[in-house]
Amino acid sequence: MLADDKIYLGNSTHPEYLALKYGNRHGLVTGATGTGKTVTLQVLAEGFSAAGVPVFAADIKGDLSGVAKMGKAQGWQTERAKEIGFDDYKDDVFPVIFWDLFGRQGHPIRATISEMGALLLSRMLELNDTQEGVLNIAFKVADDEGLLLLDMKDLRALLIDIQQRAKDISVRYGNVTTASIGAVQRALLVLEQQGAENFFGERALEIADLMRTDRDGRGFISILAADELMRAPRLYATFLLWMLSELFEALPEVGDPDKPKLVFFFDEAHLLFDGAPKVLVDKVEQVVKLVRSKGVGVYFVTQNPVDIPESVLAQLSNRVQHALRAYTPREQKAVKVAADTFRPNPDFSTAEVITQLGIGEALVSVLEAKGIPSMVGRTLIRPPSAQVGPLLPEERRAIMANSPVAGLYDTMIDRDSAFEVLARKAKAQQDAAEQQRIDAERAKLDRSAPASRTATTARAPSTPRASTRQTPAEAAMNSLARTVANRLGNALVRGILGSLKRGK
Repeated sequence: MLADDKIYLGNSTHPEYLALKYGNRHGLVTGATGTGKTVTLQVLAEGFSAAGVPVFAADIKGDLSGVAKMGKAQGWQTERAKEIGFDDYKDDVFPVIFWDLFGRQGHPIRATISEMGALLLSRMLELNDTQEGVLNIAFKVADDEGLLLLDMKDLRALLIDIQQRAKDISVRYGNVTTASIGAVQRALLVLEQQGAENFFGERALEIADLMRTDRDGRGFISILAADELMRAPRLYATFLLWMLSELFEALPEVGDPDKPKLVFFFDEAHLLFDGAPKVLVDKVEQVVKLVRSKGVGVYFVTQNPVDIPESVLAQLSNRVQHALRAYTPREQKAVKVAADTFRPNPDFSTAEVITQLGIGEALVSVLEAKGIPSMVGRTLIRPPSAQVGPLLPEERRAIMANSPVAGLYDTMIDRDSAFEVLARKAKAQQDAAEQQRIDAERAKLDRSAPASRTATTARAPSTPRASTRQTPAEAAMNSLARTVANRLGNALVRGILGSLKRGK
């Protein structure tokens, strides 16, 4: 059943395989809750890893973590293997790196504000067009003035500086109002309360750490702990989209390799498109279309095909469709959309079968010779070889302690960036204003001194005590200084989604 250049998915009227050379043609795994999507995701992840292809996947419920532990073929797994004639079935375990934006269930994973870019950050902050315009101006000012936006305090400091220079900034870049800046600041506060303070800063994720293979040539499966992250769905979706754009910007063109360089699973994919403006959907479509030439396969995992815009859906060539329910008009539409995306099989009605599939069954259609979609087959998905279900916390910690990236990302770095530059600027301005006031006071005293006072008897006026009152700018900067936490920058060049390209 197993083959070197293919991933065995299960059996319909014949074995169903996903050819590795078409693994970067993207894919879609859909189905209602409880129909077997997570098991299918694990089967695909194991298959790519065994073939030497690194994998990145979000683990929404923690169930995918079991891929890091040797399986125990028993119960439904052995029964399923016997039912489909899977004679090569055996227990196995796969190399895993655990990641977590909050640093609790995996290694911390971070990006800088500059690398995120205005378009994605606006999406994360749920800004309207006017507020997004202000954020774009802020990034443009930072780029033009060589200010590195590494963490959230850098962006807050920049917004305060822009507010202080609003008149000049408005003339040069476009209208900036106090109300719009205030709205962006409030949105930043909400994002910070969702835990984004842990995400923005250094050391930022190196894409190379997602592209690792072990000593046996197996691809590491990078698993993002997303159960807590899902409480902030916009942060989750925008973070994964940023990762996808980073892959596109960082990796070289490879055309159509014999197997993908990396496979990226985007679970709960509907969150990416919920309420997304057309400009963002267009950018996603563009990235999905172009990242294939970088050797990256993108697989969206969601409940309904209608969750994915048609322009993006058209790019997804490898399909695994689990059962859908069709009780409401929207559900009936989803069934029809799903059925229409498959190459028909004369042996059954695709639309009817979608509603009749059992747990672990799926309709499968993948690219075959010359890139032609296979005829859809009613398939019983093979059982995974590793453990099905979550690891225990102590098992996860043991794997993290022996991880190839252990210690690389654990400590947050705070380097000199926009906050420090603008704080020094504000201090220098205050010192200059204070000196000017002192000089004016001294000149006034000199003018009011008696004419008879001589240079030898005249007592120099005592230097007035410097004011302890802070200017508004200094007060704001000093209050920011009490919250700390930052990162890099070489050439300020932005990519397809507005993220900062790192210097080579």
